[in-house]
Amino acid sequence: MKDNIAIKVDHIDKTFKLPHEKNTSIKSSVVNFYKHKKGYEKQQALKDVTFEINKGEFFGIVGKNGSGKSTLLKILAGIYRPDKGNLLVNGKLVPFIELGVGFSPELSGRDNVFLNGSLLGFSRNEMKAMYNDIVAFAELERFMDQKLKNYSSGMQVRLAFSIAIRTQSDILLLDEVLAVGDEAFQRKSEDFFNRIKKDKNKTVVLVSHSMESIKKYCTQAILIDNGKIIKRGNPEDVANAYSEQNFDAKDINVNKNKIKPKIRIVPLTKSIVTSKDVFSFKVDFKHPKTKLKVYLAYNIIDLKRGGIPYDSGLFVVRPDDDNVYNLPLTLFNNGDYRVNASIRVGTKDNVIAFTDENSGHVFLIRNKYVKKGLNNDYGLLQRLQ
Repeated sequence: MKDNIAIKVDHIDKTFKLPHEKNTSIKSSVVNFYKHKKGYEKQQALKDVTFEINKGEFFGIVGKNGSGKSTLLKILAGIYRPDKGNLLVNGKLVPFIELGVGFSPELSGRDNVFLNGSLLGFSRNEMKAMYNDIVAFAELERFMDQKLKNYSSGMQVRLAFSIAIRTQSDILLLDEVLAVGDEAFQRKSEDFFNRIKKDKNKTVVLVSHSMESIKKYCTQAILIDNGKIIKRGNPEDVANAYSEQNFDAKDINVNKNKIKPKIRIVPLTKSIVTSKDVFSFKVDFKHPKTKLKVYLAYNIIDLKRGGIPYDSGLFVVRPDDDNVYNLPLTLFNNGDYRVNASIRVGTKDNVIAFTDENSGHVFLIRNKYVKKGLNNDYGLLQRLQ
């Protein structure tokens, strides 16, 4: 392998056996054997996957749930072995896949720091030297002598993350760890990843549903669907392809030759709100001249956690409609969200226009305003927009 290559994935296949039923006795096993009845079906999670990651790259892997991206990440981490093909890794690799693995709820936070550190390969003296920095980063100074079972889930993740980032490695594998902890801690995490991005000796592989993170951090990316790489290259192009794929989630066939991107979301209320507010917006587009029914649909995308927490479904719109919508936010948590919309003519399958990252609109839900943090929130909003 060339010296500038950190990871080389060469024609990898991976198949799992999914059991239909469990043989609970010797009799059932014998009966199924003579009936030539298989108790499982095969699912091919990865199909002939090939790519290279250069040293110093921040490499993104995206795809819908069940596409095969987590299987690929576990193969890179050495958790799974491929059925076919080869994996070559040039350097020390540390996976951030399950933060807090090995934590004991009956031990104190202090004891868990040393326990988790030993699992990551650190000596006790090394952990003593890092202990104060780990606790300060996690902002848990007052809680370190309490048992871990009394920690909130957010406190546990913060502690695990603070330990994990101390690892000395050439390659980091990250699985949706950019959104750990509360807002203040997320800012500190973002600062850490910005430093990593500038370090040309570090190679990072990020699996994420957040297209904003892919665009912000990654230098190269791939999109996986049904176990195959269907797009690779520029992170913005890959992220946009993933966003289009989300519009196809309900078996919508987007005819790209007919798409007219003259549609946008216009906010009618402020863009930093609380869960007690109503977010109002207008879907601005030119109503097509047609005798067929025109349908509109909008959804809300969670930019940090991934997924679509709200989908309006299809409804008919007419030329004289104002297309103004009021969305109560009572069921939404703190987070960063984007409103997207699509227009269809005649049938639900005939999409003629949809918003993207530029024509959709981002709004932030902040249920606890902190004066010193507001400027940061407005700065974040400007970057997302």
